[in-house]
Amino acid sequence: MTKEEVAKEYLSFLEKGKIDKVIQLFTKDGIVVSPVYGTMVAKEFYYALAADTKASKLNFDGLFIEENSNRISILFDYHWTLKSDEIIKFKVVDVIELTSDNKIEKLTIIYDTVNVRNAL
Repeated sequence: MTKEEVAKEYLSFLEKGKIDKVIQLFTKDGIVVSPVYGTMVAKEFYYALAADTKASKLNFDGLFIEENSNRISILFDYHWTLKSDEIIKFKVVDVIELTSDNKIEKLTIIYDTVNVRNAL
């Protein structure tokens, strides 16, 4: 799978709530750095996220590939429906660091948490 395919699969699986498929995109010890949940092993992070999520709608806005690097970044709009039915909308950048075989070893999530922190 190419870097671009990993990014597109990641967004598709995340939006559809296919947590096991998202986790399969990561290395065994892959991590997620989140402004709300902190730094966690990917499996723990995505199950915690799923526990707080009723639905997700993601609108892809751009893919940025760093030449001669193992990093790519995805820009998207996230419409997050919490279990409480509250909907929070925000712009997200996910910076993905890949292994040589394009498995995610680190994903850093960047967004303004002002509305999310109060809702959670």
